[in-house]
Amino acid sequence: MTKAELHAKQLAAAQRYQRPAPVRAAVPKSNNITFTNPKASEFYVDGTTIPLVDFDVGPSWSGLMPISANANETRKLFFWFFPPGPEGSLDDLIFWTNGGPGCSSLEGFLQENGPISWSFGQAKPTQNANSWTNLSSVLWVEQPVGTGFSQGTPNITNEDDLAAQLVGFMQQFLEVFSELKSKKLYLSGESYAGQYVPYIANYIYEHPTALNLSLQGIWIADPVLGWDVVQTQIPVVDFVHKNANIFAFEQTFMAQLDATAAQCNYTGYYEKFATYPPAGLLPLPGKSTEAARGCDLWDTVFNAALVKNPAFNIYRIWDTYPILFDPLGFPGSFEQVQVSPLYFDRQDVKLAIHAPTSVDWTECSNINVFPHGDSSAPSALSVLPNVIEKSVRTVIVHGLADFILIAEGSVPIRNGLQGFQTPIANDSFLVDGMGALGTAHTERGLTFLEVALSGHMTPQFSPLAAFQAMSFLMGFRPTP
Repeated sequence: MTKAELHAKQLAAAQRYQRPAPVRAAVPKSNNITFTNPKASEFYVDGTTIPLVDFDVGPSWSGLMPISANANETRKLFFWFFPPGPEGSLDDLIFWTNGGPGCSSLEGFLQENGPISWSFGQAKPTQNANSWTNLSSVLWVEQPVGTGFSQGTPNITNEDDLAAQLVGFMQQFLEVFSELKSKKLYLSGESYAGQYVPYIANYIYEHPTALNLSLQGIWIADPVLGWDVVQTQIPVVDFVHKNANIFAFEQTFMAQLDATAAQCNYTGYYEKFATYPPAGLLPLPGKSTEAARGCDLWDTVFNAALVKNPAFNIYRIWDTYPILFDPLGFPGSFEQVQVSPLYFDRQDVKLAIHAPTSVDWTECSNINVFPHGDSSAPSALSVLPNVIEKSVRTVIVHGLADFILIAEGSVPIRNGLQGFQTPIANDSFLVDGMGALGTAHTERGLTFLEVALSGHMTPQFSPLAAFQAMSFLMGFRPTP
């Protein structure tokens, strides 16, 4: 095969990422939204004037919105709202939040599911063919208070506090952008949003008159769901065995890991307790929800991985040196700033999107957004069952190359007392134009997807899979 033939085949394969239009009823050719409240014009962003973006992304609205109607309210959340593109539905609204806690949703906007894509290693921004604006309107919000450009002093103690403040923000947002009232609402996010999103959804379901929106369901990727020992410690040695060529550990070290896993009651845990149907609640391997002394194998593996590969990326395990440039400065396990300031810390960018110029923007806040910690129980063990029951659909997505939250550790949501009753079939997640790309399983309103070739940020690393899963949540396709 010549180089020309090789490159032609690669180009043809890459064109599969040019997603076909979703299959559903026809929508108008143009989906411009006109907002009649004069205040809306204060947030308008001209899509031809966004710095370093050499294409028109269309109209949008962004800025700071208070979390209450109190005239003296100092706490404000930063948002960026985009109406649907020509393919998108006018009847729906997607809300997106990143996790952290304290990490900016502008990461999701710029590198995951927004109309502009500027990911690791890209020389400049490009149009995102898999933008979720091709599904409906999307609202990216930097929350809670203390995150990104958002303003005020954090004072929340738990997820119910967070949900109340977010709903307060949404109330103020809908007063300015009142044409969005009565839309179908879909809450989405990733990572610590596994706490955020279920609690926000539960708050909305338990306060049905709080918002003039119709919540339909939630979508969370690589989420925090349960206890740390179950989500990260128990599955880590099995994860290393499955990815042995990437970790490249010596056999003597692997033997030590195996021996410690056995001593800590991690070995064979899922084979014994993750049965179909589940026999009952999953037991803890020790006396605590955290790793017992000498049983913190996740840190042990991480430290050893750094010896072999100083660029080891907990969010996508196969990254190596040299680490890729990131316009947001945070592509992996440590920062890499090759161009300063960071994109959202540029003064011209702040002015273009009505962000406070006095803020030194960072992807993940140096402020503790839960000043005294988050006292809420894990969502899978508290509010998530109620959310699943009340939602039309619930989708949980997990990348199989994610180390910070390991897919196998999501077993509690699948196999607790209320878990799946039948096994998950191999090669059951079929992505249009690509074939099997992991597993898919649906029972009683919950769909769980495992995505091959994806790390922690599924919409970034496997955009077609994420787009398809979101289309399914919204009822635009019958299967994920």
